[in-house]
Amino acid sequence: MEEIKLTKYSHGAGCGCKIAPAVLENILKSTIPSLPNKNLLVGNSTKDDAAVYDLGNGKAIISTVDFFMPIVDDAFDFGRIASANAISDVYAMGGKPILATAILGWPIDKLPVELAQKVLDGARTICNEAGIPLAGGHSIDTLEPMFGLSVNGLVDIKNLKQNSTAKNGDLIYITKKIGVGILATALKREVIKEEHKEVLTKQLIQINKVGESFGELPYITAMTDITGFGLLGHLIEMAEGAGLSAELNYAEVPVIEGVQDYISKMIVPDNAYRNWNSFEKKVSGIGAASFFTLCDPQTNGGLMITILEEHQQEFERFLSEHKLDQFAKPIGKMVTKTETIVSIK
Repeated sequence: MEEIKLTKYSHGAGCGCKIAPAVLENILKSTIPSLPNKNLLVGNSTKDDAAVYDLGNGKAIISTVDFFMPIVDDAFDFGRIASANAISDVYAMGGKPILATAILGWPIDKLPVELAQKVLDGARTICNEAGIPLAGGHSIDTLEPMFGLSVNGLVDIKNLKQNSTAKNGDLIYITKKIGVGILATALKREVIKEEHKEVLTKQLIQINKVGESFGELPYITAMTDITGFGLLGHLIEMAEGAGLSAELNYAEVPVIEGVQDYISKMIVPDNAYRNWNSFEKKVSGIGAASFFTLCDPQTNGGLMITILEEHQQEFERFLSEHKLDQFAKPIGKMVTKTETIVSIK
């Protein structure tokens, strides 16, 4: 089959396809109240990663859906990336995924069905890695290719993590480097270096399975995954949800090597500006070095965690034991709420 580059068939890429935070907030406004349900532990009100429903036996079911347009050219890799990204929402709640179904949109008149088959093969590979079946799905004929999963998981209610429950004084950690949106833009514009293409794909397919273990750590007070709103956007959600502000030490934020080279040539995603326009009034201290990386829309980004400060050494040992030594250092701290939600040092 002649090589076909999927990114040429979509206007967006990965989680950069997300609707801007400010626009999404308007979309979700409604005068129609949702039916109250005592078993719904987590719904739409906290901007969390997934919905959570109490099963009545000390456990809850986690339900999420995530899909987007191609962020890489290879169909198999696209399937792997979209699947890892969707499953991450369950891990971000401290849960264990148990089942996935696929969501496929495919432009039948533009792209061979054999490529769609490769997308599904990529999805099965990641589902196998997560230990869950890809049990079904739904497909439609669309103008642009898109793919994702609906994923269900289980969690002991005592282990449930949310993005709105951080405490004053908590330390902030992340588990992956940022910058994949910038590298993906370089790939789409066909200027990415070969070594960076490999780095990009490797990070995008890495599942956040450690989140299930994080759920068992009682001193983790809040957790989310970093996706389309960038590190800054998701940190704002965490701080606002808890009624706090955050201090971010940019020098400690891990950034993918080589990203600054592309920034210097203004090879950056348009959605970085979109993100900034949504939350610029909530941020102070942004600079030339931090603007594009902190606003960069991530796809299948790392987990962002807040922990009780007195457990710092214990948590950093835990990270080292799980081969996350390079992330065993806080990037910031939750503080009493001020007029600025996030201040960058």
